[in-house]
Amino acid sequence: MEFYKSSTPKIDFPEKIRGEAKFTDDFELPGMLYAETVRSTIAKGKIKEIKLPELPKGYYWISAKDIPGENVVNIIFSDWPIFADKEVHYVGESIGLFVGENKEVLHKLCRQISVIYEEEKPVFDLVNSYIHKEFTKGDFSKAEKNAVKTIKETYETGYQEQAYIEPQGILCYIDEDDKFYLTGSMQCPFYIRKAVARALGIAPEKVRVKQPAVGGAFGGKEHYPSLTGSQLAVAVNKIHRPVKMCYERFEDIAYTTKRHPSVSTYEAFIGKNNEILGLRIRVKLNGGAYKGCSGVVLSRALIASCNAYVFENLDVVGDVYCTNTVPTAAFRGFGSPQTIFAMEMFIHHVAKELGVDPLQLRMKYLAKQGDITTNSGKFHDPIILPQLLDKAMEMSDYKRKVVEYAKPGSNKGIGMSLFLHGCGFTGSGESTIINGKVKLVKDENDHVHVYASSADFGQGNRTTLARIVSNTLGLPAEQCTMEAADTDHTPDSGPTAASRTIIIVGFLMEKGAKQLKKIWKSGVRQEHVEGYVGPSYIHWDEDTMQGDAYPSYSWGVNVVEVSFDPVTYQIKVDHCWSTYDVGRVVDERIAVGQADGGLLQGLGYGYLEHMGIKDGKFRNRSLTDYIIPTFEDAPPMETAFIDNPFIYGANGAKGMGELTLVGGAPAIALAIEQAIGHKVNKIPATPEYIMEVINNDKR
Repeated sequence: MEFYKSSTPKIDFPEKIRGEAKFTDDFELPGMLYAETVRSTIAKGKIKEIKLPELPKGYYWISAKDIPGENVVNIIFSDWPIFADKEVHYVGESIGLFVGENKEVLHKLCRQISVIYEEEKPVFDLVNSYIHKEFTKGDFSKAEKNAVKTIKETYETGYQEQAYIEPQGILCYIDEDDKFYLTGSMQCPFYIRKAVARALGIAPEKVRVKQPAVGGAFGGKEHYPSLTGSQLAVAVNKIHRPVKMCYERFEDIAYTTKRHPSVSTYEAFIGKNNEILGLRIRVKLNGGAYKGCSGVVLSRALIASCNAYVFENLDVVGDVYCTNTVPTAAFRGFGSPQTIFAMEMFIHHVAKELGVDPLQLRMKYLAKQGDITTNSGKFHDPIILPQLLDKAMEMSDYKRKVVEYAKPGSNKGIGMSLFLHGCGFTGSGESTIINGKVKLVKDENDHVHVYASSADFGQGNRTTLARIVSNTLGLPAEQCTMEAADTDHTPDSGPTAASRTIIIVGFLMEKGAKQLKKIWKSGVRQEHVEGYVGPSYIHWDEDTMQGDAYPSYSWGVNVVEVSFDPVTYQIKVDHCWSTYDVGRVVDERIAVGQADGGLLQGLGYGYLEHMGIKDGKFRNRSLTDYIIPTFEDAPPMETAFIDNPFIYGANGAKGMGELTLVGGAPAIALAIEQAIGHKVNKIPATPEYIMEVINNDKR
């Protein structure tokens, strides 16, 4: 099949170009009210008293006392309250909502309310672990015993804000079927349905969630809408009128979830022939005030801790720490960007200390098909990373430039990262927990309607998944439509996360289309539901973290070239080159869009996106002082995909949404390192950090 070499216009382009796409804040309903959140002003303490202002007629106060079900947000760890009741654990925690028809009045009420606290001493340092995971590989004690020297370094990564175009927003009302109907900016409609049902103490079937147009997500709308959706459902349950709540940008940046900051310590045990006998790895993540999904983020961080390399002996330990700060949660890459950054910098630094070529050391330990993974599973599929590497070096002229830029006074640098990303949920989660399903319905006009809970928030899912079906059926693209996710009509095919949409949901679409083709009867309505069955070779023990973590891996290489201004300490990104193995590309234009966007986000993580925090409050709370890459910062980007079809992927496709981000930070950090002539062990490598590193090294 050659269809993947061309592209299909995104089906939502016309409505967006004409301004007809309806986002959450575009919806207006008769009798609709607005909501605004009252938040904690301290990082930790007991709520002694809440003094409400006099409420005008038609205005309401919604708090924990109004919750008919459980006061918890239904996430993996259900420890985050919908509304703080007796105590607060971070600045900005939701205490209640004011609801009414005029936003200015709501602002005034939020200023007038008085919350009396018994303040307690908050914890901001990584001292209280509330999630712990560990595993070993091989015989680490033997590596320790036989080592002639050790090399040890620590790496730090900071917060990262998703900075999606559309802030968080939810609308809730009771529909004509007496169901709680929610629509809003989201990634996972069925997550919201379960959360609202639990909060209200009702059956999930009494809750309907439908996805409208969504302006970006990047993981930030995976779990957080379960909080805001539950809050609005509680309000609607009390008031029996539609209620909408859309955050302003300041509120979104200041109080919603971010990427986990990390501190990772790597120690290499070196043998007499300069071989790496084993690694001791210690990973610390800042989880904020509540666990949420941090356990899964930690798992992926540890699984990715050796990145694309294979070492015989490992001792890996990770912890998530409770601090009195905004909870951290899902973000594109889900833990792997933190440890991939650390591993890429570390193997480069180890090579330098051993006096060997960094590229040669990387190649020595590069994963190959049949190798044992970090978690004692197996790399089952062909690994074409050497081909990706050769192509990236050819495109970028890497070998010449790395020598040229090493000359004194060049003020230029070139950095290269090699990386992998596991596709889908960890281990057997796809088969034992999610059990995803898709539905295909052919109407009497032979038009095929595709139903899945995969949300489209700009990445092109509705276009790509429909294309997989139309191609498999041999139909024109316009004869196949993917409907928006709606829990009343679409089966639960799992969350739109973990680089699983194409490799899992797309594979189901292809299988379902093949079955529909077999039973096809023109002019007759037909329906087929396809359920996921994972590869039989996947075996995973979550308790020991041993086995096959993912059904397959995607792979990539990024090369980044930078210039350094020794007067201002500013970094300019001059050019980027990337090569990827994502199985087989389904739609080239969409794939390149994902590649460019993901890399730019990874670059921002590596050198621009600083989010300071003091006493539990973010200092960077607007897009004026939280700096993300703009069009002016975007360098020329050249991207190449090399086919390596995966047998369990749609037409051989694997995941790529997260892959394209995880290599950006180490690539630019290594380029900066060469340009300034000093080690980079912390990101973002801002001008202030670079100045500090250079000046400290001069002392």
